[in-house]
Amino acid sequence: MFGVCIRCIGEKGVFKGLPLFSATARFVNVAPSSIIVGSLVWAEDPEVAWIDGEVMEVNGEEITIKCTSEKTVVAKASNIYPKDPEFPSCGVDDMTKLAYLHEPGVLQNLRCRYDINEIYTYTGNILIAVNPFRRLPHLYDSHMMEQYKGAAFGELSPHPFAVADSAYRQMINEEISQSILVSGESGAGKTESTKMLMCYLAYMGGRANKSEERSVEQKVLESNPVLEAFGNAKTVRNNNSSRFGKFVEIQFDQRGRISGAAIRTYLLERSRVCQVSDPERNYHCFYMLCAAPPEDVEKYKLGNPRTFHYLNQSNFYELDGVDDSKDYLATRRAMDVVGISQAEQDAIFRVVAAILHLGNVEFAKGQETDAAEPKDDKSQFHLKTAAELFMCDEKSLEDSLCKRVIVTRDESITKSLDPDAAALSRDALAKIVYSKLFDWIVEKINISIGQDPESKFLIGVLDIYGFESFKTNSFEQFCINLTNEKLQQHFNQHVFKMEQEEYEKEEIAWSYIEFVDNQDILDLIEKKPGGILALLDEACMFPRSTHETFAQKLYQTFKDHKRLSKPKLARTDFTIGHYAGEVTYQTELFLDKNKDYVVPEHQALLAASECSFVSSLFPPLPEESSKSTKFSSIGSRFKQQLQALLETLSATEPHYIRCVKPNNALKPAIFENNNVLQQLRCGGVMEAIRISCAGFPSRKVFREFIGRFAILAPEVLKASYNEITACKRILEKSNLSGYQVGKTKVFLRAGQMAELDARRSEVLGRSATIIQRKVRTYFCRKHFILLGLSSIKIQALCRGQVARYQYETMRREAACLIIQKNSRKFIARKRYKNLYFSAVSIQAVIRGMGARNELLFRKRTRAATVIQSQCRRYLASLHYSRLKKAAITTQCAWRAKVARRELRKLKVAAKETGALQEAKSKLEKEVEELTWRLQLEKRMRADLEESKNQENARLQSTLHKIQLEFQETKELLSKEREAAKNIAEQVPVIQEVPVIDDELMNKLTAENEQLKALVSSLEHKIDETERKYEEANRLSEERLKQATEAESKIIELKTAMQRLEEKILDMETEDQILRKQALLSTPSKKMENLSLATSAPLENGHHAQLSSGPSKRFGREDSKMRRSLIERQQESVDTLIKCVTQNLGFSQEKPVATFTIYKCLLHWRSFEAERTSVFDRLIQMIGSALEDQDNNDHMAYWLSNTSALLFLLQRSLKTSGSSAAQKPPAPTSFFSRMTQSFRSSSASLPVGVVRQVEAKYPALLFKQQLTAYVEKIYGIIRDNLKKDLSPLISSCIQVPRTSKGTAFKMSEESEGDSSPASHWQSIIESLNKLLCTLKENFVPSILVRKIFAQTFAYINMQLFNSLLLRRECCTFSNGEYVKAGLAELELWCTKVKDEYAASSWDELKHTRQAVGFLVINQKSRISYDEITNDLCTVLSVQQLYRVCTLYRDDNYNTQSVSPDVISSMKLLMTDDSEDDGGSSFLLEDDSSIPFTVEDITGSMQVKEFSDVKPAAELLENPDFQFLQD
Repeated sequence: MFGVCIRCIGEKGVFKGLPLFSATARFVNVAPSSIIVGSLVWAEDPEVAWIDGEVMEVNGEEITIKCTSEKTVVAKASNIYPKDPEFPSCGVDDMTKLAYLHEPGVLQNLRCRYDINEIYTYTGNILIAVNPFRRLPHLYDSHMMEQYKGAAFGELSPHPFAVADSAYRQMINEEISQSILVSGESGAGKTESTKMLMCYLAYMGGRANKSEERSVEQKVLESNPVLEAFGNAKTVRNNNSSRFGKFVEIQFDQRGRISGAAIRTYLLERSRVCQVSDPERNYHCFYMLCAAPPEDVEKYKLGNPRTFHYLNQSNFYELDGVDDSKDYLATRRAMDVVGISQAEQDAIFRVVAAILHLGNVEFAKGQETDAAEPKDDKSQFHLKTAAELFMCDEKSLEDSLCKRVIVTRDESITKSLDPDAAALSRDALAKIVYSKLFDWIVEKINISIGQDPESKFLIGVLDIYGFESFKTNSFEQFCINLTNEKLQQHFNQHVFKMEQEEYEKEEIAWSYIEFVDNQDILDLIEKKPGGILALLDEACMFPRSTHETFAQKLYQTFKDHKRLSKPKLARTDFTIGHYAGEVTYQTELFLDKNKDYVVPEHQALLAASECSFVSSLFPPLPEESSKSTKFSSIGSRFKQQLQALLETLSATEPHYIRCVKPNNALKPAIFENNNVLQQLRCGGVMEAIRISCAGFPSRKVFREFIGRFAILAPEVLKASYNEITACKRILEKSNLSGYQVGKTKVFLRAGQMAELDARRSEVLGRSATIIQRKVRTYFCRKHFILLGLSSIKIQALCRGQVARYQYETMRREAACLIIQKNSRKFIARKRYKNLYFSAVSIQAVIRGMGARNELLFRKRTRAATVIQSQCRRYLASLHYSRLKKAAITTQCAWRAKVARRELRKLKVAAKETGALQEAKSKLEKEVEELTWRLQLEKRMRADLEESKNQENARLQSTLHKIQLEFQETKELLSKEREAAKNIAEQVPVIQEVPVIDDELMNKLTAENEQLKALVSSLEHKIDETERKYEEANRLSEERLKQATEAESKIIELKTAMQRLEEKILDMETEDQILRKQALLSTPSKKMENLSLATSAPLENGHHAQLSSGPSKRFGREDSKMRRSLIERQQESVDTLIKCVTQNLGFSQEKPVATFTIYKCLLHWRSFEAERTSVFDRLIQMIGSALEDQDNNDHMAYWLSNTSALLFLLQRSLKTSGSSAAQKPPAPTSFFSRMTQSFRSSSASLPVGVVRQVEAKYPALLFKQQLTAYVEKIYGIIRDNLKKDLSPLISSCIQVPRTSKGTAFKMSEESEGDSSPASHWQSIIESLNKLLCTLKENFVPSILVRKIFAQTFAYINMQLFNSLLLRRECCTFSNGEYVKAGLAELELWCTKVKDEYAASSWDELKHTRQAVGFLVINQKSRISYDEITNDLCTVLSVQQLYRVCTLYRDDNYNTQSVSPDVISSMKLLMTDDSEDDGGSSFLLEDDSSIPFTVEDITGSMQVKEFSDVKPAAELLENPDFQFLQD
């Protein structure tokens, strides 16, 4: 039997009086000689625990330090610790890598990692988890589980999944029991860590449950609400604190699958039922029941919690954010899930309600001396209600509380109890009932979950409260702290063992390390005889013992024990110095709580209850046990359980997770140093570090050690030293002793790292002095040379200035003369121009006025002429259009009337259609008549058009005549005006006499009136014509629509008639063939071919005879012929399958097998068959061909065949419900009839390569199956390529390590490593190999592009996720290495061109941008907007934050982005997590099918198959002669 145990230990109390920094916390002290001015150190601070600063002055033991907070402190040399000047800003993921392993170093590392949301940190194989108090779901999704599955411990970032995977793998592979102990105080995140472990173990060992029944792990998780309702309560520091120990055993079968589980409980806190201190609460179930629905509250006679004594001892009734009424219903549902029936649930809550009522029963003195009775009516009511709920006698219940029966040898004596004793009896009954109820619930849950007695492995989850220290500490805290002492001893032994294994692994000389053990405390408590538990059991066995006598006994027995002491102001208290601090216990209730017995009166009362559930809680005790006087105690029983638990843990290989609560406010982004430090001490982490410091606390791998301290021995970089020799040379030159050099690391004693750093600082200081001297000399010489050059330049400038001044004076004199000359010339020229401009302006104004007057006159004359001409034209045109419209309307109305008359006749004739032959002749006549009528209609329309044209011509001529008359009149008027004007000019007018030609005016007036009448009549005629035209047009459209419908109906009737004719013709032909076959004794081969050509579809898509011979004498011959045809068809299918199973190659870059299959299916008319098995044979053949999935060449051949066949099917098959099948046939003619009949009678003469056919269900199903096979083969090829690339990508993630100097030798293991570029070249070779394979098999280019696109996306996912998960990959040098590899991939994409690569390069965008950020310089100067908008546009905030915080420059030690950018990212991440719940920052592999059938169809053309040759093997077979056509 093997097991894995997970332990959750809570820390509930505050350690009163515990010193902040104990002597055991000092691990790595500083040698006084290593402290020099300028050293970086840590000093104690009462507010933040430790504060860092720089040494300003050393005065003996007193050291003056200037802190980073700008304050100055003075500390003793023994109280300061060295600070690592090269500590990375983001910390280290394993604290064993710290240069200085001490309290401030550990605290600084945890804080730095917490600030960047790195909540997990290793200390060796111990995982420290700091609660972030915010949701980080991206750390726990299934993709993250997949990353840690099978990964070596420490390879990826610290995580609970890594611990769980390590334990699970060791349990399965080595068959050694494992333990994962999760500890921490309340609110530290133990529950969440345990859930993550359970989820991962369920992910690794969970069995796929196909039925509706819940799995074992689901049942275990679903039992938590029930156990929390009855076993959890609010304490001072936690609103949901477990007040019992729970050990869950998860059982595994031999394959590592979860097969069963069981829950064990320890030490339920019974006293909480009766005693609750403020501000705590009682168990949750009491408050839930009080907040139950009204019907339940009324049934149990409950009310406000403040009215019950067991609940109102504390003033805290409600929890923030918790609704007790909803929790009550949720608990009920959880009970249903775990298999507790409704009747049992009612009984459970009846018992809970009875306990509440029992607590309200108060006692007063009775009539007799020292007797007790219920105090008042209220107490009597609660007593009666409790009896009703227990279903027992009220009087018997009262007697059991107020009286005791003492059994002697001779008689039984009934003794009355005083009120105080009665109250204690009441509380004892309440506690024992609640304890029995809780045990029953646990047992019921175990039955529901189910255990596997044949399980081979066990996984245990231990959840128990941790070390506690309150103001009042009673027997429960004593037992709890004993448990933690035992587990701490187990933890210390494991850490000590791990240290020894580390030294043995490195093969270094060492002696066994001594560490302070807590065995003396364990002996003090549990040693027999003489331990505290033994003295307590002894006191409980004596009736007259009290807590005072017990305390005095302790003082006398352990007066000289260093771990136990007596408080000064207490008479019965005692103090024990535990590993986590001193705790003072009050002994008042020790004796009562240690007694484990059931009052006989209570046992008898409840065993006789009428409620079967209550009576089952108190089964009758055996007679022997009832008479036995052997004493039993809670302490002894708990010690036995604890010993059994420790034996289980000792048989396992432990792993540890220490949960830490960073602040008591339970808020994110707050890290309280003192609080964290206290938890690390109580969790044993500091003890583990102290054990490590007892040996070799400072450990460095050879490369890091040389990189840091090679300056102490520079010759190791110049000479040919390997790593081990170089490390030894440095240590020897440093004059250190006691160190050890292992196989991969250098081990240093405490303080030696500080001494090496001090010597390194001295060397660096001397080097700095030399550099300063040289630099200052250089600057002085440079300054002197600059002074000489400056003096020469000053002299030259002065002389030049004098020469320039003289030249300027001469230039000014010459300029004055030129200015005077030009100014006089300018003034004279300006005066002349003004005069000239004035004259020209006057002339222009006068001429313009005359021209404008002339222009105005001409415009008016022309306007009058235009108005008259337009008016006359409009009137003539209007008259013509109205006449035309009226004529068209009249013609359309008449034709519509005639068409309706003919349509009625056609309808009557159609209804009276008789026999088919008569209908045919009548339809032909009607067609001829309709054809004649249509021709007549066309002629009528032509005549109408001709009449319209004639009318238009007549109207045009009339209009033209009117226009001519108007023009003549106009000319006449103009001539008369001109004549009058000429006469007026010739004869001088002395007196104006008006002369009017009356005759001419009358004539013009008459003509004008005639024109107006003509225009009005034309307008009237035009309006009437337009109205008639509209009517005729409407009637014409209706007639045309009716004629179209009649024509379509005629076409349908013709089609039906044609089909009947063809069917009759086929039947006659088949009848003739059957007659010939019956008359001939030996049918010829030609006859057989003819019978095949005129057959109907059989099961396999071939054809048999449709004839149902007119004579019965040919029936036997017909059946024999059909059987022979079926056999021949089956042989043909077998021949085809056998042929295409082979690799037939390609013809014209198209697969021969596909073309052959398609031609055969088309010839056999299998697509149109209702039933056929040929498709099943083909699918079976393709499936059997895919067995060799590792052969990409084979898979590519079948991918080419299946995709080509799918293309042909997509172009050929059409369903019967398609629109093409519903369209009416083309107008019937001799050629169309002959073609359709020919097609129906002979399938061996296809029209083109691809022909559309009506597909039946088998063909459509075959197309779907073929599509699925195309997708499957595509996935196989893609996954094969991913599988080949996976190990290569793993090698490309991180740059291979090389030495610093060219002359420096590598170790023997690294000398055989391949070059860095070889891994990337192997990837290119794999891609080229697959591309050549796909090209050789002529796989469609669309599929090739999709394969490489998804492959590049996979490469992007692997590389990018590794950058985010592995800190050593997120470096400057690694970025350069990956960038060089990406350049190789880009070059490959360029070479293969877009035909095959397409968007493959774009799939690497995440890795490209992340790598581009890693290799960019001066990151601290880049703003957040520049990063998101220019550098890393596709990365999310979480991904950017991860890259920025993990980045380190291993070449030039440059910094990452500025703190402001980090703060901006953290703020955005907080907002995003509130909005969407936080998404994973890791990329996921896309395994979908990225193409559709339409994509494949669009990538090929039908004409590409026109020259494809079928299989040569089948051409020789006479049954496949149709392939030659």
